[in-house]
Amino acid sequence: MRILHTSDWHLGRTLHGVDLLDHQAEYFDHLVEVVRTERVGAVVVSGDVYDRAIPPVEAVTLLSQTLSRLAEHAQVVVTPGNHDSAIRLGFGAQLMRDDVHLRTRVADVGQPVAIADPAGGGPVLVYALPYLDPDAARTALREDDGVPLGRSHEAVMAAAMRRVRGDLSRRQAAQPGERVRSLVMAHAFVIGADASESERDIRVGGVDSVPAGTFAGVDYVALGHLHGPQRVACPGPTVGRYSGSPLAYSFSEMRHAKSTVLVDLHDDGVSGEPELVAAPVPRRLAEVTGTIDDLLGAAGEGHHDDWVRLIVTDLMRPQEMNARLKDRFPHALVMMHRPAGDRPRESLTLAVTAASDPVVVAADFVAHVSGLAPSAAETDVLRTAFEAANATDRSA
Repeated sequence: MRILHTSDWHLGRTLHGVDLLDHQAEYFDHLVEVVRTERVGAVVVSGDVYDRAIPPVEAVTLLSQTLSRLAEHAQVVVTPGNHDSAIRLGFGAQLMRDDVHLRTRVADVGQPVAIADPAGGGPVLVYALPYLDPDAARTALREDDGVPLGRSHEAVMAAAMRRVRGDLSRRQAAQPGERVRSLVMAHAFVIGADASESERDIRVGGVDSVPAGTFAGVDYVALGHLHGPQRVACPGPTVGRYSGSPLAYSFSEMRHAKSTVLVDLHDDGVSGEPELVAAPVPRRLAEVTGTIDDLLGAAGEGHHDDWVRLIVTDLMRPQEMNARLKDRFPHALVMMHRPAGDRPRESLTLAVTAASDPVVVAADFVAHVSGLAPSAAETDVLRTAFEAANATDRSA
């Protein structure tokens, strides 16, 4: 059976104020065409369908239309990520058409969606794990002894995978002559993978990662959360990949080759290397650095139609800098003056991005203001305050 793996749509997101919904709709047109022409049996969407818990109406409408179009050609399985509200995304799941499956409940992690094989083979079992927030999932996934799990992403993901492997073992024992094919959908940061600046921080207790070995025992792991398409080193025959986001959502992603993953699951597991289907590029991202004359001259050639970040290095800020740059680069998103050699490189203030650890940022601020780094007890207070704010945001 052919599976299409995608994730991190982030419907409702903007890029430095630019509305991306039309570009996301263009990607969905491409996605539907790939599903149709490649005879895909199932589409799996591994989290962060929306960019925030309460998405704009236009994003909800686009998702509804897209799921309906995809379901005309294949089964569709969707899980929430750390950006989504699982409750809102899962509302009405029982009312959905039979070929659209919204799996948002932590309690259902050991109950697969069975996708019938159009070629007549045994079904592919899709274990769709929603984003597992440790503070919520450590109780829901605790073992029969009633002892809560450790407060980490590794602990709750390991508990979820124990349920997955337990269910697989029972099904395999019930049909000893036939191998059961399996796929896990998960939204997590797997150790060894490369992050970018646009993924929201998911640290709890200072830890945000899950070892790749946690996913042993299944055929394919369809990962979401990281925006760069990449393979992760799972043990044995298990193949794990991040599909990445369909669009670039920050300048840190400007060199990503955005794509969608096509996976062939045969009776003996994943057949060959998954195929990456290039996603359409609505507009390139680029960064151009130099003096104002450089940017308005040869250095700016070829970037007229790009979304660009422009860094002007003149010693003095040029007169009417922004207006002159905007006239040359109508799609400029960032324009900044950074004089060349003005300060030693090591003394420059580092940009705070969505990938920055907020506890480290706060600790740096305390050290800057007071002249002393926070103590271990003060760092714990900062971490507790951040996690409380993050939990409030997720429950909104």
